[in-house]
Amino acid sequence: MENKPNPFIITLLRHGESVGNAESRWQGQADFPLTDKGRAQAQALAERWKRENMQFDLVISSPLTRAKETAEIIASTLDLKVEFDPLWLERDNGEFSGLTAHEVRQNFSHSEFTTPYDPVGMDGEGDWALFLRAGQALYELLRRKPARYLIVSHGGLLNQVMHAVVGVAPQANNSGTRFRFENTAFAQLFYFPHQHRWAIDKLNDHAHWLNAE
Repeated sequence: MENKPNPFIITLLRHGESVGNAESRWQGQADFPLTDKGRAQAQALAERWKRENMQFDLVISSPLTRAKETAEIIASTLDLKVEFDPLWLERDNGEFSGLTAHEVRQNFSHSEFTTPYDPVGMDGEGDWALFLRAGQALYELLRRKPARYLIVSHGGLLNQVMHAVVGVAPQANNSGTRFRFENTAFAQLFYFPHQHRWAIDKLNDHAHWLNAE
């Protein structure tokens, strides 16, 4: 009997709580470190995966500090190599970058109706632009050999990666499906290239939080 090709096993992980998260800021590509809570979340996840004998061949991370720190905490515990790839950066949210939600409401006008093609923050990435970059990130990942990959990235970008996986394009006015990624929550996916078949095994898993408090 002919052996079936190995699948890709892809774990999509959002970074731990950052200073920007704690201060309710539009982070985008502004660089914020993890909070102590965020580091504890990442360490709790690393220890959970060590107990569970979770195996990865490579960690690929956004180079932003909040993702980089998360990736390095996990890689240190599990003895893994980390690559940094700017394709996995968070959305460029233009002039909103680094501002609090209150500052964005106070200082910018907001259209009653938006399309996926409209920029965010005056000149940042709208949903369609982010969806295209998410698709490129996924495409570049799948050009590698099938293996067990841990991707450490950001909620906005990972949400659009999930849209690319399930084949759902962004909708107008921020409507439609959303995939939740809490801090250090992860999704686990299997991709079988010989069948072009995806299996979503886990989504927004953050059972380790109890050990991070």
